[in-house]
Amino acid sequence: MKIPEKAPSWMETLKGKNISALFLPLKDIIKKANKEYLYWDEFKYLKFPEGITSEDAWTTLKIARISQAKHISLADKNNHPFSYLLPESALKELHIIDQNASGQILVEEPGVTKGERPKYMMSSIVAEAITSSQIEGAATTRAVAKEMLRTGRKPENYAEKMIYNNYITITKIKELTDKTLTPELIRRIHGYISAGTLDDPLQEGNFRTDDVEVFDIDGQKVLHTPPSHSEIEKSINLLCAFANDEGEEFIHPVVKGIILHFWLAYLHPFIDGNGRTARALFYWHVLKEKYWLFEYLSISSIILKKRTQYYKAFLHSEIDDGDMTYFIMFHINAIIEAIKELGAYLGRKQREANLARRFFGKYPMLNHRQKALLASAVEHPEEVFTFEKHANVHDTVYETARTDLLELHKLGLLEMRKEGRKFYFTPAKDIKEKLPGK
Repeated sequence: MKIPEKAPSWMETLKGKNISALFLPLKDIIKKANKEYLYWDEFKYLKFPEGITSEDAWTTLKIARISQAKHISLADKNNHPFSYLLPESALKELHIIDQNASGQILVEEPGVTKGERPKYMMSSIVAEAITSSQIEGAATTRAVAKEMLRTGRKPENYAEKMIYNNYITITKIKELTDKTLTPELIRRIHGYISAGTLDDPLQEGNFRTDDVEVFDIDGQKVLHTPPSHSEIEKSINLLCAFANDEGEEFIHPVVKGIILHFWLAYLHPFIDGNGRTARALFYWHVLKEKYWLFEYLSISSIILKKRTQYYKAFLHSEIDDGDMTYFIMFHINAIIEAIKELGAYLGRKQREANLARRFFGKYPMLNHRQKALLASAVEHPEEVFTFEKHANVHDTVYETARTDLLELHKLGLLEMRKEGRKFYFTPAKDIKEKLPGK
C-alpha cells in the first residue's frame, strides 16, 4: 500500500497571505471537499478558481475545518489533541444508523419474525469472527472457518485459532456491557482475542513492554509508529476516562465507539491482536449504548473488502493534525453498508423460509433441513449440493446428510450424478413446477 503524501503545512502557507478573502470563491469547493471529506492527495486535483493555488485552497479548507472541529481529551504521542467534525452527510447517515440499529430492521422482504432473527443473524456473527481475523492476515477460507465454528471442532492452526478466539470474544462481549471500561477489562478482552496465539503466553491479556512498529500487510513498509510502551498505562487510563464520560461533552455513541477503536489501534498497547481488540472494543461500546443490532452486523466484512481504504483512513487521521474525521467517516459508511447487507440477507432468508413452508403441504415427510435445501435450490437453480456440504450447513453427521439428499433425489426434486466416488446433486429442472401453488 502506498503511504499517503504529507499535506503542505497550512500554517506555513498562511504566513503573509490574506486567506480570508478566499473563503467566498472557494465556498462550493469546500462544501464538496467536506461532503466526501477529501484528504490532500485527492483535494489537490480539484479545479480551483483562476489565481488560487492548491496549497492556498488547502489552507482555506483547513481553517474552515479547524473552526468547526471538536477537540477531545485524547492526544497523540506529541501531546496534540485529536479532533473531529461531522459534515452534514455524516449526520444524515448517523440518523439512519439510529433508526435501524436501535429500532427495527428494514428488510427487503416483510415477515421476519422476532423468533427467527437469532437463527438468521448467527451467520453475521460467524462472518464477523472470520473477517476481523482475515483483516490481520488469517489465511484460511471462509468455508473451512464456517465448518469449524458450526461443527465445534477444535482449531487446527494459527489462523483457525484467531477466528475461533474472535468468535468467543464476540459471544462474550454482551456479558460485559454492564461494566465500565477499565484497564483490566481491556486486558480481559485481549486475553479472549489472543488466547493460544502468541509466542509468549504471558503476553496474552498484558500490555507490551517494548516499543514496536506497525507494518503493512506485506511486512515491507512502516505504516505507524505507536507511542512508547512507557506511555501505555497513562494513555489507557485516559482512554477509560473518555469511554466512561468522565468530564466529556456529549459525543454521539457510534462516533464515540469509532474513536475508541481508532485510539486503541493508535496506541497499539499489545504485542499483537490490537486491531481485533480495537474492533471488539467498538462492539462493546455500541452494545452498551443499546444499539442492539450491532451484535448481528459484520462490519469487518465491509472493512475486509475495503482494507486499503481502512488503512488510509487511519493514516489520514494520524498525519492530518490528528483529524479523526477520515476514520469516522469511513466507519459510518461501512456501518451503513453492513446494515444494508443484513437487511438483504434477512430478506433472502425470509423468501427461502416462505418457499420452504410451501413444500410442507405436498411433502409433509420432509424435515427442516430438506425444506431449507429445496428453498435454496428454487432460489439458486445452478447450485450444487454434496453430502459434505449439507452436513456442514446444517450441523449434522454425514449419514444423516446422505439420507436427506438421497430421499430428495428419490422424490424427483434433485438430480444426481456420480464422479468417481463422489456424488453431486443439482435441482431438478422442473423443481418450480413441483412446488405447491405453481
